[in-house]
Amino acid sequence: MAEYNIAPLSRLVEQFERFPGIGHKSAVRLAYYVLSMPQNEAKKFSDAILEAHQKIHRCRICCNMTDKDICSICSDDRRDKSIICVVEDSRDVIAFEKTREFNATYHVLHGAISPLNGISPDMITIKELLTRLSNDVVREVIMATNATVEGEATAMYLAKLIKPLGIKVTRLAYGIPVGGDLEYADEVTLSKAIEGRSEI
Repeated sequence: MAEYNIAPLSRLVEQFERFPGIGHKSAVRLAYYVLSMPQNEAKKFSDAILEAHQKIHRCRICCNMTDKDICSICSDDRRDKSIICVVEDSRDVIAFEKTREFNATYHVLHGAISPLNGISPDMITIKELLTRLSNDVVREVIMATNATVEGEATAMYLAKLIKPLGIKVTRLAYGIPVGGDLEYADEVTLSKAIEGRSEI
């Protein structure tokens, strides 16, 4: 473990360890890989991280990640603006888009209500969603939160807020495994889940 006498290397390993799914051994391997890069490649890598941080932000309509004021999905006139699919994470949008079956819009919550983890309704983008529903265009909101305790609680909380507005609220069919994340579901499973959604 002599390499840990090298402070910059130790700090680099610590940063990689902060990544989800990266343990200590993987962090060390990644750190050494970065060190083996030519200087110009290492600079490209660090520049890409900084550029992503500086240029990527939330779409002002759906809260999905974008480098523009309005994301490409919200600005697409061919999309059905009367249906909004509510998801927890931007990666879930990517999963749905892979199916090529869904031609409406999304709303990204950036989390789920979880009192145990200190995540309250005001910490996710519920207010922005309700603002979108005040325009008399939306007729259906699909709850596509994950099939976890937090995802279910979030879906039920939102349904209680939305139903009094006279908007149909549906839930994905349970082709999605309980306890699973949408980003790991295959295209066929997601397609069937959309088709089999039910009102809540």
